Amino acid sequence: MSTAMAPDLTSKQRQILQYLRENGATKTYFKSRLIGQELGMTAKEVGSNITALQQGDYDVEIEKWGYSSSTTWKVNV
Repeated sequence: MSTAMAPDLTSKQRQILQYLRENGATKTYFKSRLIGQELGMTAKEVGSNITALQQGDYDVEIEKWGYSSSTTWKVNV
C-alpha cells in the first residue's frame, strides 16, 4: 500500500485522495457533489477521477454506495 502521493495520479486524483485521507478519519460517506464543491470540481469530475483511485493500491478503500442527488462513496481510511 502506498501512503505517499503516487506520481502516476493526475493532480485532480491527488487532490481527491488527499481530501479523503484528511476527512476519512471522521466521516465514512462522501457525495461527489460535496467533494467537488470543496475542491473546485464538478461532481462528474470527482466521479470519473475517483474510479481510478478505487482501482489503485492506496491506503483508502472506496466503494460506490448510492446514487440519490449525486453519487455517494463509502470510504475507509
